[in-house]
Amino acid sequence: MPDDPNLEGGPKVIDTDVGAKNGQDKCPKCGATDISLNPKTGMLRCNFCRHEFKPEKLEGLEEDISKLEGEVVGSGAQDIDEEAQNVITLKCSSCGAEVVIDTSETTQARCHWCRNTLSINEQIPNGAVPDMVLPFKLTKAEAKEQINKFVNKRKFFANTQFKQEFTTDNIMGVYFPYMVVDVNCHAAFSGQGEQEVRCYTRGSDEHRETYYDADLYDVEREFDLSIDDLTIESNSDRLNQKSGKTNNIINSILPFDIENGVKYNSNYLKGYTSEKRDLDVEDLSKIVNEQAKDIARFAANDSLKEYDRGVRWDSENLQVKGRQWKTAYLPVWLYSYLEKKGENSILHYVAVNARTKETMGSIPVHMPKLIGVSCLIELLGIILMIFVDSDYSFLFLLLGIIFFAVMYFKYRNTNARHNYETETKRNISNLRKVDSLVRREKGLRNSRMNGANNTRLNGKIAGKSLSDYLP
Repeated sequence: MPDDPNLEGGPKVIDTDVGAKNGQDKCPKCGATDISLNPKTGMLRCNFCRHEFKPEKLEGLEEDISKLEGEVVGSGAQDIDEEAQNVITLKCSSCGAEVVIDTSETTQARCHWCRNTLSINEQIPNGAVPDMVLPFKLTKAEAKEQINKFVNKRKFFANTQFKQEFTTDNIMGVYFPYMVVDVNCHAAFSGQGEQEVRCYTRGSDEHRETYYDADLYDVEREFDLSIDDLTIESNSDRLNQKSGKTNNIINSILPFDIENGVKYNSNYLKGYTSEKRDLDVEDLSKIVNEQAKDIARFAANDSLKEYDRGVRWDSENLQVKGRQWKTAYLPVWLYSYLEKKGENSILHYVAVNARTKETMGSIPVHMPKLIGVSCLIELLGIILMIFVDSDYSFLFLLLGIIFFAVMYFKYRNTNARHNYETETKRNISNLRKVDSLVRREKGLRNSRMNGANNTRLNGKIAGKSLSDYLP
């Protein structure tokens, strides 16, 4: 469990699988075990009698985040037992046969004698069973449509072999493992901010310069902050977003509507694949704390709108009062393509959030074609620079470079990511504000305050893979 100096004592474990049983789940109407998800209604459906029944809601965890104290952990988020065996045996309650399941591959099987479905719902200590699941909402047909739209807009500069081999017939529905964290904390910031008073120019022609007058203030903000459903990948390979990987594509389709999650039931996994988590609370604790600081910094900006030149925080403090952890399976429709480049290869993804339809992807680029067209545009820019009489005609020299960058990022989306700092739900309370005028500064040359940092992310989070934070 995490060693956080702000949180005293051991974690409080909440049993989230009360009443769950290994083995069969039966239809409450006819007793059949052939049960699957109806994505159109979000309900479980008996494939024998067609009866549909509501899923159980996850219970036992604290709903009022402002009351969180200490470390609270759902039973599915407890540390993975490295010595626990993946292979377990289930006894069929219909015919008595024993069926072996490898939980590293699946949590379901059919009895080879009577064909009844056997499912693992009770949490086992090897980390195979989470606290909750968010069922698929988009059908495969809807996901195909989203992926086709995304790829068709990017076919002109796409790799030739990719265009020949692309088909949505092989897309897969995948449940990815995540850690969902609630944080109750107190934030305190102090520094200085600037408000623009006047903008004017001096000089003439090529010697013309822009200057600014601004009021400088001492600024303090202090508030209680509740962070709701901060979502972190809990598979180490998926968390690795270094150069050469396109895992950022899967990260970028967050967030999910976690509030609609239900108590884990392995019947939701029928027809889909899933990954197993391999990271514990302690592994992800530092990432959560760093992202919580960023969320607090951006939350403070709601009360800083008058400081149009920015705010420079000289002191930032986040006191964590309580954290609540739960593991979740979240649904993604996934298309993958392996681009072979000599001895190296890149695995590209087009991913669709199976709840919100948010779609993002990485498409392999036909570099000779993109470079060739960019060179033509650059040549056109040189011609325009010669014939257009303007103080800014030199900018035409950048046309080819700008075109190349825009197209490359449109296809590869290497900068795509989940903007957790603004997209995570949070609530501020007990806000204390201090704004004291220090002086008026005149003749400033920068349009933004020197050292302004109220809109920056933690440097390591922004510039490195999150996997760099792992122990």
